[in-house]
Amino acid sequence: MARLPRLDLPGIPQHVIQRGNNPLPCFPDSADRQRYLHILHGALPDTGMALHAYVLMSNRVHLLLAPPRLGAVSCLMQALGRRYVRAFNSRRGRTGTLWEGRYEPRPRATDAPAQFPCSSCASLCGQRDDVLPSPHPAYTALSTSRTERATAYRALLATILPDDELQAIRSYLQQQRALGRDSFRAMVEAKTRRLAGICSAHRPALRRGSCRST
Repeated sequence: MARLPRLDLPGIPQHVIQRGNNPLPCFPDSADRQRYLHILHGALPDTGMALHAYVLMSNRVHLLLAPPRLGAVSCLMQALGRRYVRAFNSRRGRTGTLWEGRYEPRPRATDAPAQFPCSSCASLCGQRDDVLPSPHPAYTALSTSRTERATAYRALLATILPDDELQAIRSYLQQQRALGRDSFRAMVEAKTRRLAGICSAHRPALRRGSCRST
């Protein structure tokens, strides 16, 4: 069955993940990570993309992006992937693909996100400076003071989410749906003409992108 198109709305942040093929390490050392960030920094202005957060792991990258227009995320990921793969292959004298063919959202958790060596979390927590992220309005609304904002963000990271909220996040991510208030989901459905809620595992979909109503 063909995959549904990704939810893509201008101005709405998207959490995207791109994994190494097989999955192979795509950031074997710090030089590779810095090269990727350098390429990312140069590619963002080309698409007008706002990067709110990122983390580079050994075999995958997570980006929180707010696109200015339809298709901007796809353009950025394609350009970013091509440029980094060329540099990666040239450095190691290899050829061929590095990434899996399709980037997609996936849940990820850690007990100490600010300790990742190549992540925007430390800057959002006020522990170091980082020129890449563009603060999201939800982050800047935490306080008018940079110090107080960082303190409030650290407190949010320390908050333990209830199990039902975690399960909802995983379910919506896995089905690439829009998790939020009823008004937000209604807006997404009106603009994308597809269901924003998740499909029940016990009820067959009536047509692609929709679920049987209750």
